Amino acid sequence: MSPRKEVLSSAIDSKPIVEGGPSSMLSPQLQELEATVDSSLRPGSLAEFVGQEDLKSHLHIVLEAAKRRGHAADHFLFAGPPGLGKTSLAAIVAHEMGTGFRVTSGPALLRGGDLAAILTSLQSGDVLFIDEIHRLSTAVAEVLYPAMEDYKLDIVIGEGPTARSIRLDLPEFTLVGATTRTGMITGPLRDRFGFVARLDYYKVEELRQIVERSSRILGVVANGEGASEIASRSRGTPRLANRLLRRVRDYVEVKSDGAITKKTAREGLELFGVDELGLDKVDRAILEVLCKTYSGRPIGLSTLAVTVGEEPETIEDVYEPFLMQSGLLVRTPRGRIPGPLAWEHLGLKAPVASVPLFSD
Repeated sequence: MSPRKEVLSSAIDSKPIVEGGPSSMLSPQLQELEATVDSSLRPGSLAEFVGQEDLKSHLHIVLEAAKRRGHAADHFLFAGPPGLGKTSLAAIVAHEMGTGFRVTSGPALLRGGDLAAILTSLQSGDVLFIDEIHRLSTAVAEVLYPAMEDYKLDIVIGEGPTARSIRLDLPEFTLVGATTRTGMITGPLRDRFGFVARLDYYKVEELRQIVERSSRILGVVANGEGASEIASRSRGTPRLANRLLRRVRDYVEVKSDGAITKKTAREGLELFGVDELGLDKVDRAILEVLCKTYSGRPIGLSTLAVTVGEEPETIEDVYEPFLMQSGLLVRTPRGRIPGPLAWEHLGLKAPVASVPLFSD
């Protein structure tokens, strides 16, 4: 029995599963255990982190130099699509520096006082991670500027004519920001980061290594072909690779002998609606709208979103980037049109009259 299954078995013995209608729900103890197991899939150090080789080498130099000087590392800004490891890298920065790690997000910081409370509680050298940092309000960003640049915190006491400002000293800390929209970060905030990096999509071989590592942690047997099958359908994203691995794990535990092979991985992924290109139900719906409903004619984002039944922001931020990089969708000044590969993937024949990419 694998270590994970032994722990699960022990938890089941110590606290019974709660019955809830036709299906059983895990007890809070088991739910917490599952969350712990899933969070353990994140790499804990630069040595364990797979992919992004240039970024890793740059980080190693910056962090090692900071440790030798005995100062906090410079501030980092990680940009890129969701699921590529920005949060994991932030935790790795704290691990490599041997300091504390505090986590918050841009939308959670509503007022300057919210950020001030976090900053004053930091210890020397701590890493503060702000996810979705492009969503910080102007008032919060104004508090962050002197904190990042001079390790100072400006506080206004009182109101009206009697109000006065005092400046508090903060311990040296490292701010790590993560964003999926670099263009929405203001210039003054972006310029205060000493290290700005963009994460790229992963290669299939890198994702295969991630799947094999995660399968060992989850206590699942996965051969090379099975891991490669999952990796090839993961759209270059480690988060999606781990998500698909968990779904295939569920499939093989119920429908097979518990081992992930190329055959069982393919069967499990097809059951959950993930095709050979990694497209899900919404991806295929977008392509069908472009190719079938509108016959390749350009359509706007709002029209596409309404037809598919998703929000325009979701289409633009979640689905379009991969479809565009795969050559399945093309954005033109006149609207969205299907790429040549979209017709081929759906088994359709492209219209004879091609649609011009650019209007006069």
